Amino acid sequence: MQTKKNGFLKKLFKYRVYLLMLAPAVIYTLLFAYYPMTGIVMAFKKYNYAGGIWGSPWNGLDNFAFFFKSGQAGLVTRNTVLYNLAFILLGTVTQVAVAVFLTEIRGKKFRKVSQSMMFLPYFISWVIVGVMAFNIFSSDYGFINRLITMFGGEKISFYTTPQWWPFILIFFNIWKGVGYGSVMYLAAIMGIDTSVYEAAAIDGANVFQRIFKVTIPMIMPTMVILLLMSVGGIFKGNFDLFYNLVGNNGLLYNYTDVIDTLAMRALISSNDFGMSAAIGLFQSVLCLITVTIVNKLVSLYDRDYALF
Repeated sequence: MQTKKNGFLKKLFKYRVYLLMLAPAVIYTLLFAYYPMTGIVMAFKKYNYAGGIWGSPWNGLDNFAFFFKSGQAGLVTRNTVLYNLAFILLGTVTQVAVAVFLTEIRGKKFRKVSQSMMFLPYFISWVIVGVMAFNIFSSDYGFINRLITMFGGEKISFYTTPQWWPFILIFFNIWKGVGYGSVMYLAAIMGIDTSVYEAAAIDGANVFQRIFKVTIPMIMPTMVILLLMSVGGIFKGNFDLFYNLVGNNGLLYNYTDVIDTLAMRALISSNDFGMSAAIGLFQSVLCLITVTIVNKLVSLYDRDYALF
């Protein structure tokens, strides 16, 4: 036993520099990922400020029952899943397309400028994006309505017409994230051996054949891993997107309300921490089940593509 202990201490001393480098990430993960999990108990309690998390009385599954009986659980879950499917599928296509486009650009200066322009929207706050959207779609002085009236058309009341908002939200989500998301694919493409492209060129492959016969298959493992990681959050709504662009506009809820915005309203309107915690736990369990099932399906196709 003493020998094993000494061997363990020797390994710690041997790898002390690497362990010190790893320590901040471990501490961060413990503090901001694992420690907050203690709040899960709030989902099963009637939370009050006086008692706190541990002193509040238990109420079993009442918080979950209230959520499902509210009549909005099905609507917000459906909206969350459908929006995320659109974000994942269309986002992946545009990110791969942008990465391929950047690698095909021959001029280095133009490539750097293009990459910077694609990456810039990621750093713009969602609050600013919400203001931009309002200035574009406002009925009174929005850019689109001014353009329509300039050509003799009638104004469109975007903020009272919910059918427009799926397209608006999907557009802004892809526009803001395409540059950042393409970085991973760009790195994967840069890692492809140039001799593969040279061999394809010798065989007479044109640009499109190189893309679809060489580039896409070579970055497929990266695509699958990123898709799996995205599917893990398919029940998590992008709160910043939905709240800053839509706000508390009840006229648009049928098309824009997601699980996260419902949880926020439950918290603000009634200070119901228990219901908000129940909604968060509901999301997490569904995400875990989804990513486990998808990962299993991927592993049946090719074990090397699976996360675990």
